[in-house]
Amino acid sequence: IHSGDKMAAGTAEAMNPPSKKYGSVVITLDNVLIPLDKLSPSPSQQDGLDPEIEMDLRILGCELIQTGGILLKLPQVAMAAGQVLFQRFYYAKSMVRYPMETTAMACIALASKIEEAPRKIRDVINVFNHVRQVKNGKTIQPVILDSNYIALKNQVIKAERRLLKELGFCCHVKHPHKIIIMYLRLLEADDNRRLAQSS
Repeated sequence: IHSGDKMAAGTAEAMNPPSKKYGSVVITLDNVLIPLDKLSPSPSQQDGLDPEIEMDLRILGCELIQTGGILLKLPQVAMAAGQVLFQRFYYAKSMVRYPMETTAMACIALASKIEEAPRKIRDVINVFNHVRQVKNGKTIQPVILDSNYIALKNQVIKAERRLLKELGFCCHVKHPHKIIIMYLRLLEADDNRRLAQSS
C-alpha cells in the first residue's frame, strides 16, 4: 500500500467515524440530534396529547427537576443532566403512558448518580412531595411510610430502569457551558456577565 493510499484511508475514516450497534441502539456522532421525524409528531402527540399541553408538561418537568435539585443540594450540572434525560426520554416515549412526575423523579435520581452526587430515592420522593405541597398551597406534611410510599418508590425505580433501557444506557450528557465560555473568550467578551448568563 502506498503512503498516499494510507492517507486517503485515514481521511475516509476521519470523515466517517465508526459506529457501534448495541441491540437497537446505534452509537455514532451522526445521531446526537433528534431527527425531524421524531420531533413531530412526538409519541405523546401520537397518543392524542395536545402539543401545547405537551410543551407545558415538558417545562413543568424541567422546573420540578430544577427545584428538586436545588432542595437536594445537587450541583447545577446534575440538574441540567436530569433535564436533558427527561427531554430525551419523552422524544421516545409518550407522556400519556408514562407519568411525567415519576419520570422527573427518576431523571433526577439517575442524573445525581451520573454526576457523582448520588441521592437516595427516598430523599427525591420527599423533596418532590414537599414541592407539590408548596405549589398546591397545602400544609406541609412528611411522607408517610405506608404501602403508597413503597408503591411510589418501586415506580421510580422502574422508571429509572426504563429510562436507562430506552436511552440504551447512553446517558452521558455533554453540557454546553464550557463551550460557551470558550466562545466568549474568542469574542473577547468573557467579562460580560450579562451575555454569559443569557447564553
